[in-house]
Amino acid sequence: MSLITPHITPEVSQLAPGFRALSITVQAATVVDPTVGARALDEACSAMTATDVPWAEAHLAAWGDLFRKFGAKPQRTPCSAEALRKRVARDGNLPAIDPVVDLYNAISLRYAIPVGGENLLAYEGQPRLVVADGSEQFDTMRGGEPAHEPVDPGEVVWRDDKGITCRRWNWRQGVRTRLSIDSGQMWFILESLPEMPLAALHEAGEKLVAGLRDMMPEAVITQCLIGHIE
Repeated sequence: MSLITPHITPEVSQLAPGFRALSITVQAATVVDPTVGARALDEACSAMTATDVPWAEAHLAAWGDLFRKFGAKPQRTPCSAEALRKRVARDGNLPAIDPVVDLYNAISLRYAIPVGGENLLAYEGQPRLVVADGSEQFDTMRGGEPAHEPVDPGEVVWRDDKGITCRRWNWRQGVRTRLSIDSGQMWFILESLPEMPLAALHEAGEKLVAGLRDMMPEAVITQCLIGHIE
């Protein structure tokens, strides 16, 4: 499995000194139960609307404040967790997309935390969280066709040696590194701020790992905590 060491630049650490995240890498194996993700997603939608976690409102508000600090407008481009939750609040559920994507979306909903999933084999170099200078390009789709768009100077983005992999911290993922059940090597990043208890971050990671092991019992999984360590 490729070694991965996500890096947070000093500029980002200054912007969000309490930011911490769980980095989880997976050497995928034969999928035994592809229904795990859809079941987890249904359960998470129900849990969110019935008995939400106590830190949800404060944590999502903190992400909104952080987005404003680097010039984003969270009402228009919210963090990924808030965007998912708004859809569930409106529609009552989320449609199944892909077993692995459904699983990490379920964790995001249940724990009110942005969760990203990436195809590690599509990466060039190591993932790093940086402040963009505005010259970078982001690969996306427009009108059903591949397209590239510039990012805003000062915007916080995830990137590798080739380019941007996720805009506005965790708002929109690029096409090149998009994850699916067929990805041989996977990388997940669970991103939290101090308004979410550190123990809850670890619990969210354990829940994701448990789901992955239910889905593919022979997968090789490693994890580490990055960012602000209490």
